[in-house]
Amino acid sequence: MLVSAFLLYRGNTSAVHSNVCVCIYIYIYMRDVLCLQAVWMGINIFLFVWFYFFYDLGDQFFYTRHLLGSALAWARAPAAVLNFNCLLILLPVCRNLMSLIRGTFVCCSRTMRKQLDKNLSFHKLAAYMIGLMTAVHMIAHLLNVEWYNNSRQGAYDKLSTALSNLDDTDNTTYLNPIRTTDLIPTYFVFTTIAGLTGVIITLALILIITSSMEVIRRSYFEVFWYTHHLFIIFFAGLVFHGAGRIVRSQKTTDPPHNFTFCRDRTEQWGQIPECPIPQFAGGFPQTWMWVIGPMILYIFERLLRLIRYMQTVQYRKIVMRPSKVLELQLVKAGFKMEVGQYVFLNCPSISQLEWHPFTMTSAPEEDFFSVHIRSAGDWTDKLIDIMQKLPEGAQGPKMGVDGPFGTASEDVFDYEVSMLVGAGIGITPFASILKSIWYKFKNSNPKLRTRKIYFYWLCRETHAFEWFADLLQVLEREMEERGLGDFLTYKLFLTGWDQSHVDHVKVHFDENTDVVTRLKQKTHYGRPIWEKEFEQVRKENPTSVVGTFLCGPEALAKVLAKKCAKFSDVDPRKTKFYFNKENF
Repeated sequence: MLVSAFLLYRGNTSAVHSNVCVCIYIYIYMRDVLCLQAVWMGINIFLFVWFYFFYDLGDQFFYTRHLLGSALAWARAPAAVLNFNCLLILLPVCRNLMSLIRGTFVCCSRTMRKQLDKNLSFHKLAAYMIGLMTAVHMIAHLLNVEWYNNSRQGAYDKLSTALSNLDDTDNTTYLNPIRTTDLIPTYFVFTTIAGLTGVIITLALILIITSSMEVIRRSYFEVFWYTHHLFIIFFAGLVFHGAGRIVRSQKTTDPPHNFTFCRDRTEQWGQIPECPIPQFAGGFPQTWMWVIGPMILYIFERLLRLIRYMQTVQYRKIVMRPSKVLELQLVKAGFKMEVGQYVFLNCPSISQLEWHPFTMTSAPEEDFFSVHIRSAGDWTDKLIDIMQKLPEGAQGPKMGVDGPFGTASEDVFDYEVSMLVGAGIGITPFASILKSIWYKFKNSNPKLRTRKIYFYWLCRETHAFEWFADLLQVLEREMEERGLGDFLTYKLFLTGWDQSHVDHVKVHFDENTDVVTRLKQKTHYGRPIWEKEFEQVRKENPTSVVGTFLCGPEALAKVLAKKCAKFSDVDPRKTKFYFNKENF
């Protein structure tokens, strides 16, 4: 068998080498991506295990465990993990903080910046953990309430009954929080601080998570937006949740109460020196200590957004493009941007609370910033309708602008070679990049490190090409005049067409320019064969670091990420592809 394997290896050396290279690169590529997730998961596991054994083995919880069993540890361990993830979940959505870290700190390496670009993915990850731990915590405490009540009713052994019947004149030293024998557990849940806040927190979390599903966000964004702001109620309830101090532990007394000796002598408690009546106290609430820092940071974040919202924004130009795409050219005092960045827009005449992200299509060298807005929901439809009804040259409605914020596309000029892939309106960040390149060539900018750009645009309909074709024509002409025709290679792919379009193409097939875009580069029909495209880029750039940037659907992201791994060489002196994706 070993001989056969050796012969097989000898006969397929190139194939085996190729597969080994792919596997090694995938490991290298995923190592940095998974490293932070592994650290996060490791901390979660550590907290769960540590607090589980703390409550399951701690002497101070011996009598508490006698009433509740292992449900005590199963309630408290998830609570610790909840605290940790509630600390983290607000940080990724502090957009200004993320942008500051990404763009300001010199120590922020390419790998770290890529992790920061996945801030929303980490936000979701923390939310999933919160949802899971909430479920475990809630189920364990429901069992605890039932067992507390049964102990109070005298349904268990003598020790449980004695612990539940401990007299408590100051209402501070009891162990069982259910103080009467005729209490309905449901009533207890809704009349205690821990129970009532727990119900409110759980309901808020259920609404937040269910409304965050992809189908809801895509079809009913307003529902997602408004229910997501229940996080205010969630965190308020979280801060007060532990104030009831339901989970109690044994206090040290003088003389000490030795539970190993006294647990079988309940009738002698308080009668002999060795067994004074045990005293109990609730633990100090700690959740607020975990979340107060992120809450303060988020309040400052919202205050900064409010200040930006109040700043005046003027309309320089309002243009209705083909395919129901609205172009807004805006001017705001002190506004500075980089290529590929995005802003959040708010139109109070549509909604006071809704903010929507849009990538800027202007270049940093221009004295305004622009966005292209496609009809994609109620908010965008209403905005387009308002703009279409404006008189010629009139100013549009009040517009709030928050940003700019950094994205993966900011790093495009850090690579010698860049592959830009846009799908539909996903072309917007690359419009900014290509415009900036034009200005850099026009001004002979010596800092331009990039020497080659491959640009791919996938569209379903011909009209979508029209608003962007003018920029490509200018770039095409500029590169030819400067003898840099090879600097920009672009390919436009039309993925949807009808028979009339086919007939039109046949008639004008021999023309020098494309019948759709009027560019010299002809439009391709169908989808790119990415194996062929990556092979060509690798062949033309045998020793380069290639940045692959995508603004498009997740399915395409998975394909491109795999191709980047497959066509990267393990040898650091040869071609390497790094995948980057826009995330909003």
